[in-house]
Amino acid sequence: MKGVVLAGGSGTRLHPLTRITNKHLLPLFDRPMISYGIEALVQAGITEIMLVTGGTHAGEFLRLLGNGHEHGIDRLSYAYQDRPGGIAEALGLAERFAADDPILVMLGDNIVEHSFRTTVERFGSQDRGARIILTEEEDPTHLRHLGVPDFDDAGRIRRIVEKPEDPPSHYAVTGIYCYPPEVFSIIGTLEPSGRGELEITDVNNWFVDKGEMEFDVLEGFWGDAGESIEAYYAVNDFVRAHGVNKA
Repeated sequence: MKGVVLAGGSGTRLHPLTRITNKHLLPLFDRPMISYGIEALVQAGITEIMLVTGGTHAGEFLRLLGNGHEHGIDRLSYAYQDRPGGIAEALGLAERFAADDPILVMLGDNIVEHSFRTTVERFGSQDRGARIILTEEEDPTHLRHLGVPDFDDAGRIRRIVEKPEDPPSHYAVTGIYCYPPEVFSIIGTLEPSGRGELEITDVNNWFVDKGEMEFDVLEGFWGDAGESIEAYYAVNDFVRAHGVNKA
């Protein structure tokens, strides 16, 4: 299984901090944000990784990570997204890297308290389809800014609703997704959303519609450090006080 870390985007929600660097290079406690995502993948047993980025600070990732060996990576590749086209489009750049292998995709601003190695192992045992990680979120105001699963009576996901005005559950989709190789064919069929981007929620709902979507609920803290300035500092405070990526 290979890993793809998505670290592009313009970072407008963290302006003016991101006027001088990519948001994934901003510090969280004692190291750059991207380091935590890389560490999470390696701890989950994934040591072939592609980092997808863009913008004017892409070269800084190479300066920080190099060939990845110091971070426990066996093979680190890079891809460049030359325009803002959405998460699914960024993932599509990893098609040649993934080849015929399954992949775990992680948004580089996602920070988790505990390892998701168990999800990787469960996904490896699936016959088909995708697997995503959810987190419990009781605040409906926060849920209105996230992707929220709607469950059927059997407890399976029947739809993922993006930024719902009336959230159908108290769970949110984190930026951690496990996909089979066919995901790249699916991306090729997508139409841009109203934002002009290829949406990862459309990818996930493709698997949902096929009855091929499994999920796990993350234990402990999850934070999107790129969601807002307030979220960035809240994640920073948690990392400093409690630590993350625990086994």
